[in-house]
Amino acid sequence: MRVLVVGGGGREHALCAAIAASPLLRRLWCAPGNPGIEAVADCVPIAATDIPALVAFALAQGVDLVMPGPEAPLTLGLADACRAAGIACCGPSAAAAALEGSKEFCKQVADAAGVPTAAWASFRDPAAARAHLAAIGAPIVVKADGLAAGKGVVVAATLAEAEAAIADMMEARIHGEAGARLVLEECLVGEEISVFALSDGTRALLLGAAADHKRVGEGDTGPNTGGMGAYAPPPAFTPALAETVMARIINPTLAEMARRGTPFRGVLFAGLMLTAAGPKLIEFNVRFGDPETEALLPLLDGDVLALLAAAAGGDLTGARIALKPAHSLAVVMAARGYPGKPAAGGAIGGLEAAARHATIFQAGTARDAEGRLVAAGGRVLVASATGATLQSARDAAYAAVDAIEWADGFVRRDIGARAL
Repeated sequence: MRVLVVGGGGREHALCAAIAASPLLRRLWCAPGNPGIEAVADCVPIAATDIPALVAFALAQGVDLVMPGPEAPLTLGLADACRAAGIACCGPSAAAAALEGSKEFCKQVADAAGVPTAAWASFRDPAAARAHLAAIGAPIVVKADGLAAGKGVVVAATLAEAEAAIADMMEARIHGEAGARLVLEECLVGEEISVFALSDGTRALLLGAAADHKRVGEGDTGPNTGGMGAYAPPPAFTPALAETVMARIINPTLAEMARRGTPFRGVLFAGLMLTAAGPKLIEFNVRFGDPETEALLPLLDGDVLALLAAAAGGDLTGARIALKPAHSLAVVMAARGYPGKPAAGGAIGGLEAAARHATIFQAGTARDAEGRLVAAGGRVLVASATGATLQSARDAAYAAVDAIEWADGFVRRDIGARAL
């Protein structure tokens, strides 16, 4: 198969590495890719959101499968454009991608499907949002309705924090039009996990689960980020819980999407809170998570490309997913200043030494004029390790981190600690 992966971060590096191991692969491209991905795929300078250029490239190269990484191209209609051109795409239509593109739509689908989720209300008027806040009180979760690169959620412990979030999102528009509508929802209490399923439009297979660390600071302090690390599998994700999640959350959602005439095909990512009353949906994403992918894919036992192609082709009949009897942990190295304005241009070294301990996925890197690897983003590197135990995987990942030479980089030192 000839495959095009869309995106240029750590998730896409992990996807390319997994796909490159498939005996089905003939040639692999990544658009736009990054310096790390160049080791396993041909990188092409096409932006992930340039839908016409991506489809034209896929047609010219005889691509058999397009595998989108980030959410933006999906909400812009990449899968629709691919299918219109006769190219298989392992991702949902723009209409189905609204599960992530609109928090309000996600909640409406959950309610219609009978999926347990937090109580919620949506607003376009900041005065109405503040009135609701005054009536409900804190803690409360404030979410920008649209896409905000994982930064459009504020878990407000106080009314003052919630009011500031409303002002920032709706009035200052720190997330642009994504904050034109807000969803205010009940603050669920429990352990948060990420569950991934692969769907062909009518049925789904469980890919596995991971636990992410969203806050920038140790002890889950500071602002939300796109994710500072992840581990898999979470100890709480037992076989019984997996059955419950598929029966009460994943399958009813897929049935409701099909009922609406917008069947979901691709990777469905359910962010869940394990509450005292059982698992409840926080939100859906319509693609692999980042950095969960860097922890989850190394545990998949089998041909990843065959699974993605089967889902894209609309027929997972007979497909099976198996996980290795191991643990995995991924640590994100971010640039000083993240999740605000990150320091850019700092030289990065020590990757060969780090690779003796763990796999290093590149997320926000570039080459400078002298050809040196430099930081070019907020989340820059991901050290991913597997082991017989979570502790051994954790030790290996941090050994890799300590071998990397990058003055502007920082990590959380407590990834996986809550599970240990």
